[in-house]
Amino acid sequence: MPSRKKTTMFASAFCACVCSFVLICVTLATPHWMSSRVGFSDTNSNTTVSLTYGLFSGTCEQLVASVIQAEEMTFQVADKLRKTEALSVITAIIVMLVLSLLSSLLSSGFTCTNAVSNPYQTFLGPTGVYTWNSLCGIFTLIAMILFPVNIEVNGLSVELARGCFSHLQTNTKSEHTYGYSYWIMLLIIFLNIVSIVIIYFYDHARYSKKKEQERPIENAPKDVILF
Repeated sequence: MPSRKKTTMFASAFCACVCSFVLICVTLATPHWMSSRVGFSDTNSNTTVSLTYGLFSGTCEQLVASVIQAEEMTFQVADKLRKTEALSVITAIIVMLVLSLLSSLLSSGFTCTNAVSNPYQTFLGPTGVYTWNSLCGIFTLIAMILFPVNIEVNGLSVELARGCFSHLQTNTKSEHTYGYSYWIMLLIIFLNIVSIVIIYFYDHARYSKKKEQERPIENAPKDVILF
């Protein structure tokens, strides 16, 4: 059976991994990655489209001179994108988060296994925990970078606004505010770092204790040698 200290440390890391798993699910499921106000001009008037969306769905409404001209409607992101580059990046972000979800699940399994058993010398031990937590953090970080790249380079908000209201012409300005679904990814990365740090301190303490027990006999106290 594992020691109480080992159980406590790995159980703490397990809780962090489970929280990370839940937050990735929230990030994927919620449509609050971005809130945008996209301005357009035509021969008759200036129009603003207000958008709130995530990876799969969102809402949009049209305003003219700050007066709502069309009811708020719900849309599917993939259906409104005409640029293949923007759709490809959205797909890549989803893939990264799904991989992050799987990595977090595996990390949860490894920390749980270590909390109730002693697989020190195998990949099921601390090495496995380091690996899967690192991968989860890396995949999440890549997703976090790709999303603003899609906004700025591929004009994601502009494309969605035109998808909602096809008559819109020249884009004049865009204002973007990142929502909580996006910023949650920072917390996911932080939780993965916490898990790694907890296991590192435990593994380092165990290694130091093992080395202490393996000291050569000449370094032992003289009274022990005499005895």
